[in-house]
Amino acid sequence: MFLPGAILCRIRWQANDYGTIRWQLMVMQAATPLDALQRIPGVQPGACLLLHAEGDANVRAVLERIDDIEALGIAAIDVSPAYWRTLANRLAAHSPLPDYTAERHAAWLAGRALP
Repeated sequence: MFLPGAILCRIRWQANDYGTIRWQLMVMQAATPLDALQRIPGVQPGACLLLHAEGDANVRAVLERIDDIEALGIAAIDVSPAYWRTLANRLAAHSPLPDYTAERHAAWLAGRALP
């Protein structure tokens, strides 16, 4: 069980005798009782899906972004939900992936502090 608004990530690999056959990464946000949520297998009661990456190249690209974020000293669970949505859209469009910067994070934190 996660607190409402908490960011979580699920990574799933499936393998057979020949190696990995499925790579999947999902970044989700735990919903509040009033939020619309998606049913996601293994996540009860559900969550808001922010990013869904499927396939070796896409999952590796997202994991690299997470490593870059953590190298800035920012925990991946503290990243703006809008960034994860943007990353998902860029993956789907096969566009260059944006970096998450300290400035972007500061703007996200300042926006959250507003009444």
